[in-house]
Amino acid sequence: MTEIALATRRLAGRVDPVLLAAALALALLALLAPAQAVESLRFTGDALVGVSLFLALSIGVAAYAKASGADALIARAFTGNLPTMVLLAGLMGALSPFCSCGVIPLIAALLAMGVPLAPVMAFWLASPLMDPSMFLLTAGTLGTGFAVFKTVSAIAIGLLGGFSTLLLGRAGWFADPLREGVGNGGCAGSTVRSTKQVAWRFWDEPARRQKFAKNALDNALFLGKWLAVAFFLESLMLAYVPGELVSSAIGGSGWMTVLGATAVGVPAYLNGYAALPLVSGLIEQGMAPGAGMAFLLAGGVSSIPAAIAVWALARPPVFAAYLGFAFCGAFAMGLIYGAIV
Repeated sequence: MTEIALATRRLAGRVDPVLLAAALALALLALLAPAQAVESLRFTGDALVGVSLFLALSIGVAAYAKASGADALIARAFTGNLPTMVLLAGLMGALSPFCSCGVIPLIAALLAMGVPLAPVMAFWLASPLMDPSMFLLTAGTLGTGFAVFKTVSAIAIGLLGGFSTLLLGRAGWFADPLREGVGNGGCAGSTVRSTKQVAWRFWDEPARRQKFAKNALDNALFLGKWLAVAFFLESLMLAYVPGELVSSAIGGSGWMTVLGATAVGVPAYLNGYAALPLVSGLIEQGMAPGAGMAFLLAGGVSSIPAAIAVWALARPPVFAAYLGFAFCGAFAMGLIYGAIV
């Protein structure tokens, strides 16, 4: 019995608990709803393929930077005037084609290189909310004015998070934003202070080739695992959280409706494109436009699938700040839009 117990413990130590939980959930789903299990696998696979280019590029860049020593140069490029960097990051984030889960690999790479958290937070918050294709679809569904204000809101929420993080960082918060084993991040971390010679042709040295391969594999396994879990959960929410439930929760008008729409938008994930017709229909039925704006903003940044990916990457204080900035920003911009229209 003792030998069996020891063997079981050793096996448990080798099994990733996240992957084990996902496998058990999939097995249970296959028993209870085989058709949905197949659909969830298809959805997860399609979503992973959709972000695979960004994932591969981010992993490759991060691994190259580590193997060559260029991460010190990249990080030092972000150690100038932090307020200017936060401003630029918020603007760039609103134009980047990343969803709330797809931006995670890039964020991981930046923080692992020692890039300060403040500009990263600004980009992190603004990026999922708007991009050129989303702007056109939003304009076609909800009007150009709505699309323009949503773009402004994306930048504003990014700047809120970036500058708030900057102030909190100067007060001693967020010294080490990444979880143990994810990377050596932090505001002006060790990669920034590194003065080692950069080996651009790192493949000429066996040790650097090994470092590249190990870093790329570690990042691929870590990010791929959590993104797969996030997309799998998204498929279940799309299947089992009815639109009528969301409609009943955020219908009506007034600031309480805006607050409710913000709160519902956090867990009730409908991807940005799928949420547009829902919000359009609710507004036509009498819901306050400000509530619709708040719902789209809150859901775009801090839905449960995205939150899972952020939780896996960042330490709890950074995770809490991310959700807090998203909630406050979405609520405030929803109130402002409601007052304007």
